[in-house]
Amino acid sequence: MRAASALYAAAGSLVLSALVAAPAGSASATTAVPDSPETLGTAVAAQRAAAAGIKFADCPAVENLPSPVTCGTVSVPLDYARPHGKQIKLTVSRVRATGRNGGEKVARQGAFVYNPGGPGGNGMYFPMVGVMPEWKRIGAAYDLVGYAPRGVGRSAPLSCQNPEQFAKAPTQAPTQPSASYKKERVAQAKSYARGCAKNPGLAHYTTLNNARDLDVLRAALGEKKLTYMGASYGTYIGAVYAQLFPSHVRRMVFDSAVNPDPGQIWYANNLEQSAAFERRWADFRAWVARHDATYHLGTTPDEVLTSYEKVRAELAHEPAGKKVGPGQLQAAFLQAGYYDDYWPMRAVALSEYLKGNPKPLIEQAAPSPEAAAENENSNAVYTAVECNDAPWPTDFRTWDRDNTRLARTAPFETWDNAWMNLPCAYWSAPRQQPVDVRTRPGALPPTLILAAERDAATPYTGAKELNRRVAGSVLVTEREAGTHGIAGGANACINGHLDAYVLDGQLPVRRAAACAPHAEPAPLGAGSRGLGAEPRAAG
Repeated sequence: MRAASALYAAAGSLVLSALVAAPAGSASATTAVPDSPETLGTAVAAQRAAAAGIKFADCPAVENLPSPVTCGTVSVPLDYARPHGKQIKLTVSRVRATGRNGGEKVARQGAFVYNPGGPGGNGMYFPMVGVMPEWKRIGAAYDLVGYAPRGVGRSAPLSCQNPEQFAKAPTQAPTQPSASYKKERVAQAKSYARGCAKNPGLAHYTTLNNARDLDVLRAALGEKKLTYMGASYGTYIGAVYAQLFPSHVRRMVFDSAVNPDPGQIWYANNLEQSAAFERRWADFRAWVARHDATYHLGTTPDEVLTSYEKVRAELAHEPAGKKVGPGQLQAAFLQAGYYDDYWPMRAVALSEYLKGNPKPLIEQAAPSPEAAAENENSNAVYTAVECNDAPWPTDFRTWDRDNTRLARTAPFETWDNAWMNLPCAYWSAPRQQPVDVRTRPGALPPTLILAAERDAATPYTGAKELNRRVAGSVLVTEREAGTHGIAGGANACINGHLDAYVLDGQLPVRRAAACAPHAEPAPLGAGSRGLGAEPRAAG
């Protein structure tokens, strides 16, 4: 899904990140074949990892993870059909269970493994959440374990482009691109795909292998069964894991679920995402309009849009700080579609810019040179996994037709989403057929799905589809809310369901339950502290 690679934190995920979105050929089978080379290879790798364990020690400085977080590595095969061939090391982080919740002694239940999504998200920061009130009960009973999936961070990292070129700014972001602009972006997509093809073993960076890696990690941690939470794309890894290794699942939480329907992976899912972002963009503008007394951007969503378009036009003519053009503006406001924590500060940035003060917008939207390499790596992994996972249209005329049609009603994200994924049209590595996730009754223990009804990054239809496909799953919905990633976030009702399931295995009696929405953010004026920075240091 589009920006999950750069915005893997959810909030749950804003909260979590505070402490640190036409076939070319067939490859792997769509279900677990008991005696396939990959299945046998995973068993070999898991047995080897169980014997070796993980040697945890102080984290390297590059991870920026202070004590009590410790770090280690686990070796996995690059190609599971050749388990004794080339090995790659995945980095792993951990904070041991505290064993106490306030004054109460708590029994340890094992390791709680988290994946933040992407593809391309780095979960190494995750164990630090244990100090937060929302996570203390889980952190008392479980070792909190994060990791960097294959390709990410120091885990056999991928790169497709010079990071300085990737972070080049300012850029344009036309909602109705001209023929010449489309031609330019096609050339860029072809070049990016060629850059990715230079990575040895590129074809092995897939969701199937991410799921296999997760089973090897489980074994290396000494766990007979996996307790796991995935957010966003991490839910798809979890769903594929449940399909491949149902007997290895203890408890599993799917937070903001990707639609696992093979027909949706990945081209159709991205089109649906673009449509959903238009709805969430409208939610943001309606909130700004309700607070016109603070922001003076308009009393209706359409008037707020007019203010936004005025800023966009001015930035196209004269980029703010020579770094913020329409492309950077769009990327910054896309984050407001993910997390409503961003709404007050983004509104301030628009308001102040129109008053002649561009500083808040520059601080919020200008690319960070320090983050260029990390962002390029994240995007490279995103591209590799999504392009490898499934067939994509290989004729740009298909992309042009579908996105032109969609942009008539959903202009906000549509074309930027298309450009991000377009390298998949020119991909040289073999494509897989997507896994057909379907678990039969009794194959899995009960699992928990969490979803916000107006989530744009992983539209709510995906949670319903996963609920239908995973027997015994229960869907808990945050009604009339749209934050992407809701576990451990601002909704006490959602967190209550999370704790009850993870700590006690308890789920609502029915296959669906609901929580009222968390409170909308309060408006903030330009004089408020911290408005130039991202909320809670989100990534």
